[in-house]
Amino acid sequence: MRSVNNKAKEIFNYLLFGGLTTLINIVTYFICATLIGMDYKIATTIAWIVSVLFAYITNKKYVFNSQQTSFAHVVKEFVYFMGFRIVSYFIDIASMIVLIEWLGMNDLVAKIIANVIVVVVNYFASKYIIFKKKTDIENGQNI
Repeated sequence: MRSVNNKAKEIFNYLLFGGLTTLINIVTYFICATLIGMDYKIATTIAWIVSVLFAYITNKKYVFNSQQTSFAHVVKEFVYFMGFRIVSYFIDIASMIVLIEWLGMNDLVAKIIANVIVVVVNYFASKYIIFKKKTDIENGQNI
């Protein structure tokens, strides 16, 4: 029963902080694209940088409760996190291009749709690769 509660808490925290990350991403995008008038690709890039830094801190500390404190392990987590987030950045940009330029969708609606896709991809990467606990590895739990 404890395992079910831990998983439910993890999913709740991921959705909570993922929602906040998405909100930060969209608000930053809105400010850059709409209020400042930046091109949507530049605005998406800035929004991505701001939200990824927030996501790393909250995922490590509050969602996946990474207890790793050695410098080498923290660097490894950060490098993996950034690597997978770079992949999700390209998913974000590609989604925006397809939805806006090919399908003629409103940029803010496209941004929301792209973020949903990115959140799902990021959860699985964080859960099973980046913040995988030693006990999961020792028990042979993989994707």
